[in-house]
Amino acid sequence: MTAGPRTLVVRLDSVGDVLLAGPAVRAVAAGSSRTAMLCGPRGAPAARMLPGVDEVLEYDAPWVGFDAPPVSAADCARLVDTLAARRFDRALVLVSYHQSPLPIALLLRLAGVPWIGADSEDYPGALLDLRHRRRAGRHEAEAALDLARAAGFTLPRGDDGGLGVVLPGGPRTRDGHAPDPPPGLDLPRPYVVLHPGAAVPARAWSPARAARAVAALHAAGHRVVVTGSRAEQGTTALVAGRHGTDLGGATTGLGDLAGVLARAGAVITGNTGPAHLAAAVRTPVVCLFAPVVPAERWRPYGVPHVLLGDQGAPCALTRARTCPVPGHPCLDAVGDDEVVAAVAALLQDDPAAVPASARGAMSA
Repeated sequence: MTAGPRTLVVRLDSVGDVLLAGPAVRAVAAGSSRTAMLCGPRGAPAARMLPGVDEVLEYDAPWVGFDAPPVSAADCARLVDTLAARRFDRALVLVSYHQSPLPIALLLRLAGVPWIGADSEDYPGALLDLRHRRRAGRHEAEAALDLARAAGFTLPRGDDGGLGVVLPGGPRTRDGHAPDPPPGLDLPRPYVVLHPGAAVPARAWSPARAARAVAALHAAGHRVVVTGSRAEQGTTALVAGRHGTDLGGATTGLGDLAGVLARAGAVITGNTGPAHLAAAVRTPVVCLFAPVVPAERWRPYGVPHVLLGDQGAPCALTRARTCPVPGHPCLDAVGDDEVVAAVAALLQDDPAAVPASARGAMSA
């Protein structure tokens, strides 16, 4: 479109956070002449897949991430110059419920951005033009869209507000048609994907536990594909064992992984980026959800899913990166029968197939 402001959307976290920003980004794009995203290095690949994004800028913020870089005046100055050169009219800063938008808002002000909006519990002084308050317990995707609406941006007609990405082979359609497979990854269908890794170990099964699940799914008649990065090849080989297809290191980018997930009948993974990537390609998710963060805010969004994991475990709401309880019981205690039943329920679109022992619920 030719009318409307030049708008910057900021989301400085990782892949899953950026994917959850997708509906808000589409709303912004529908009301802007140009839409850019400012992301951290982990989230930038996801931003490049979001519909409506014209440009992706990167900044490794020293207040974000597990391995934050040191504060650098030179890096800050470069960012301010980069943003100033693009003459944005508006900026929306998307943050999680426990984060502050004010550090980046200060840099945006120094870059001359005349209007800035964000959710903020902290007093923003002159840093924000729109100080929005998120609703209690709001899912991250909905909270971001709420902020966009408060700033005057709405989703275009016909947009259902779900997550979404652009794939070379086209989108997954409502009738279940999947896009073309990534080159070299034309796997025989049907299959389910088990993605054993996570950004932090507290949110994943132990490898041995994941390997038992692969064996159980295989025994139940499922072809199981195990995915992971090159750095996770040792884990994926162990998890796949004799019963799964090991794709560790074979998906060389986020687009390849999205293509594999889009053609799956279901995806089994922890609360991590691939769970949200699966939701973005409209594949049902069995989510092994460690309660270190609240499920109401971070569960798979907009697709049928089953949550497994003890949400009342002692680690609940601690935001722990490493499980503080010996044996990782909140996830490793999930039974094979629960996993097999959850996959069957999603493949059959039948909530009644989820056993009463499952520590979660099937929902869309």
